[in-house]
Amino acid sequence: MVFRSVCTKFAIMKKAIVIGASSGIGMEVAKLLLSEGWSIGIAARRTDLLLQLKQRNPERVEVETIDVNNEEAEDLLLSLIAVVGGMDLFFYASGIGKQNTELQSDIEINTVTTNALGFTRMIGVAYRYMANHGGGHIAAITSIAGTKGLGPAPAYSATKAFQNNYLQALEQQANTRKLNIKFTDIRPGFVGTALLGDDIKYPMLLKAEDVAYQIIEAVKKEEHIKVIDWRWRIITACWRRIPRWVWRRLPLKTSKKKAKASR
Repeated sequence: MVFRSVCTKFAIMKKAIVIGASSGIGMEVAKLLLSEGWSIGIAARRTDLLLQLKQRNPERVEVETIDVNNEEAEDLLLSLIAVVGGMDLFFYASGIGKQNTELQSDIEINTVTTNALGFTRMIGVAYRYMANHGGGHIAAITSIAGTKGLGPAPAYSATKAFQNNYLQALEQQANTRKLNIKFTDIRPGFVGTALLGDDIKYPMLLKAEDVAYQIIEAVKKEEHIKVIDWRWRIITACWRRIPRWVWRRLPLKTSKKKAKASR
């Protein structure tokens, strides 16, 4: 009975917005939503691949070019929601990350701008929209990197911790305000996407398609936090128990070149 009620509720939710849908996890989630009968609005800075998805599903896909770092992104997102006809699910998959062992200023500032300010801008639009339109579900990809401060990617791990706490704060606020807004904080391990483009052989590499499937299942079940997969759940649980004096002495592996960090 519980499983049936969850599936029935999910089936009623038919309109979704996916930010960061041009590749990787965002694209795979968009495809799965389409396969389950959703109408979707998809957005990213690059729209060529988005337009290809729309050509295959012209009546159920709307496309918008959105750079989360631009102030006009808020109005563009609201416009996309209006064209789709509403929003039951907001899925956020946009973000950047690089290893930065030399602490280059541009890398740190760009990462904070996108992963903190851009994230706050877009999640805020979705939250306010749902607060004024009866609720909905906000799901966002953060990362296991937010579990601890990672020396090879300082701004990346710090902004992911920010995202974790921001979603938690909004969940508490929504509950206090008695808003019908659900949240799912999605924390994948290393995923084989364009974000990993370096010479490191990452352990326990996940496939974007498999991660997308687990994300959809987590949304259906209204899970608050979803660490993907079970191996990374064990690892991050262990990370949390490592004392600071031990953690700061750990020689974490880095790339020989300025590599992109994991999502």
